Amino acid sequence: MHARTMLIAISLVMAGCSTEDVVEAPDAEEVAVIEGTTADLKRADPDIQRFFDQAHAYVIFPSVGEGGLVVGGARGTGWVYEKGNLVGQAKMTQISIGAQAGGQSYAEVIFFRDRTALNAFKAGKTELGAEVSAVVLKSRAAKTAGYDPSGLAIFVLPKGGAMAEAAVGGQKFSYEPLGAEE
Repeated sequence: MHARTMLIAISLVMAGCSTEDVVEAPDAEEVAVIEGTTADLKRADPDIQRFFDQAHAYVIFPSVGEGGLVVGGARGTGWVYEKGNLVGQAKMTQISIGAQAGGQSYAEVIFFRDRTALNAFKAGKTELGAEVSAVVLKSRAAKTAGYDPSGLAIFVLPKGGAMAEAAVGGQKFSYEPLGAEE
């Protein structure tokens, strides 16, 4: 009954997390966090710079919080940049079921090789399942990393906490352009 109760609670929380009618550009404090996260990613592995230079677009989630006990979840808000220009906001939600306990936070960046990969993301067609893996950033990890068949390259940078996990789950994304109405 405990796992079922947790699943219902997570479902209710996720249902209440819809996008706003209008997304405004990040304020100065949020911009500082985004810039700081970008610097942290590059400091953790300078080889990631080639993705920033060559990708058509990317979305950066400065802080994703994850926690769970049997049933887990994660949530984060990110900012989408296309050809270096801020174009929108993204929300990431993850649910997982399996052996897991604890909580952690991390930064995540997803690079889009081309316009096709970005358009799929904007249309809500990008979901990361259990078979998708992200590169954990450390020195030289990005040097040999590449794009998956769908045109994505995903990197995470652990920030804090501890989570023991052998769970199955995936990430789902929503996208809202800046200043656009639903």
